Amino acid sequence: MNNSSVCSVNRDVSASNNINSVASAWNVAVVGGGIGGLVVAYWLAKAGARVTVYEASDQTGGLGTFFQYRSVYLERFYHCMLPSDQHLLRVLDELGLINEVYWKETSFGFMQNGKLYGLNTPFELLKFGPLSLVDRIRVGLTGLWGRICSPNGLDNVTCVEWLSRLSGRRAFETFWKPMLQAKFGDRYHKVPALWFWTRFNREKGGKRECKGYIHGGYRRIIETLVKAIEQHGGTVRLKAPVEKLDLVENGQLAVFETHEKYQLYDRVVVTAPISFLHKSIANTQLAKAATLIDGEIDMQGVINAVFMLRRGFTKHYWVAAIDEEILFQGIVESTTLLDKTDTAGAHMIYVMNYVHRTDSLFLQKDEEILQTYTDGLKRLFPDFKDEDVIDRFVFRAPYVEPLYTTGYLQRKPPTILLSGKLYLATTAQVYPEVTSWNGTIGLARKIVDEMLS
Repeated sequence: MNNSSVCSVNRDVSASNNINSVASAWNVAVVGGGIGGLVVAYWLAKAGARVTVYEASDQTGGLGTFFQYRSVYLERFYHCMLPSDQHLLRVLDELGLINEVYWKETSFGFMQNGKLYGLNTPFELLKFGPLSLVDRIRVGLTGLWGRICSPNGLDNVTCVEWLSRLSGRRAFETFWKPMLQAKFGDRYHKVPALWFWTRFNREKGGKRECKGYIHGGYRRIIETLVKAIEQHGGTVRLKAPVEKLDLVENGQLAVFETHEKYQLYDRVVVTAPISFLHKSIANTQLAKAATLIDGEIDMQGVINAVFMLRRGFTKHYWVAAIDEEILFQGIVESTTLLDKTDTAGAHMIYVMNYVHRTDSLFLQKDEEILQTYTDGLKRLFPDFKDEDVIDRFVFRAPYVEPLYTTGYLQRKPPTILLSGKLYLATTAQVYPEVTSWNGTIGLARKIVDEMLS
C-alpha cells in the first residue's frame, strides 16, 4: 500500500533551519550519539561549527541501534513513523530520504483471557466482551473527548483520576490500568493525564491508524546523518566514553576521556542520560548546574526480545497482552508494517517488558528471558511451536522513558545549564511530546535554535 491510498501524510516537510554563521567560530562537543546528539551535531556542523560527537558504545543511534540478521539490519527496539511526526519527516526530507519512506494502515489488538479483540473502530469496541455495554460506550466517549478536549491542567491530574472519571472505575481497572502498568509498572498511579492525552492524539489523531517505515531500516537514517556530519567537517567518535566535564580558567569547557586526557571546547551539548550528567560534573566547576535538575527524576528501562518466525500471530501491529501469568505486556508484529525485503523474508515480532534497571528481571540471563517469553507466547497462542522460531535475540535498555509524576512540566530539566556554554538535550525533556525520535528531534531543534539565536 502506498501513502496516497491509505494514509494522509503531510508531505510539506521542508523547513528553514535558521542557520547562523556565528557558529563558524565555535568548537562544539556533543556527548551522546543517539538520534538527538546526531541531529544536533548535524545542524551545528551545517551552520559552520567544528563538531565532535562522543559516543561511548560501538554504535551510534541510541535506542535506534541495530543488529545484523542474514542480509539485513534490524532495530534492537521497535521503531515506526507516524504521519504527524513532522520533526522527523523534515530531517528525512533534508537528508534526501523522504521518498524512501513507505506507509501502511495498521491496527491495535487487546488480548485478555486468551481472546483477541480488535479495537480500531466503534463497532469493534461495542463487541469488546471484557467490558459491559455501558462501560464500552464510556470508553468510546473517553476517546472522543480525548481528541477534542484542551490539555490545559492535565499535567496536574493523574491518568488514574482522569480516566476513572471519564470511563468509570470498572472500565479503568479492566482496560486502561493494565496498559499503564505495562509501561510504568507499580508507578503507573503517578503518571499525569497529559502523558496519555499527548500519546493518544499522536497515535490516533481522529484518523485511521497509519504507520511508516524506511527502506533499509533506521540504520539508513543513522548512517546518512553520520555521513552528513562528516561532510560538513564534523567528527563522530565511537568507543569514546566521557569521564568528566569541567570549566577551565579561560572559560572553555574541558571534556575528559580519562583523568588526564581532555579536549577544550567552546560549547558542550549533553544528550546522554541525566545520570551521566550528574556523574560527569560532580565535584567540578560545573557542579552547580546539577542543582537546576530535579533529583527525583528517574527513568524506566525495557527488556526487549526479537523473534524471527516462520509465521505471524495476528493481523495487528501492536497487541496489548493482559495476562498475569506472563512477564511481558506487549507484542509488536513488525511485519504487518515492514516489507519482507526489510526482514530477509522472515516474520518479525518484538516482545517487551518495561522494568526498572534495578529490577531483578532486568538482570536475568538472556536464555532465561527468552524461555520465559517463549512460554508466554505459547500460553497466548497454543498452536505456537518451537519449530516456528527461526532465531531470537534479547536486548536491554536501562533508560527509555521518564517515570512521570504530576507537575512534571514544571520540573523537567532546562535546556540551558550554563548560558553560552553547557546545554542539555535528553529524553527527560521531551515531555509533553511523546518519547520518540520525532519528539527528540523537536527538542534538538529547540537546542540548536537557542544556541544560534
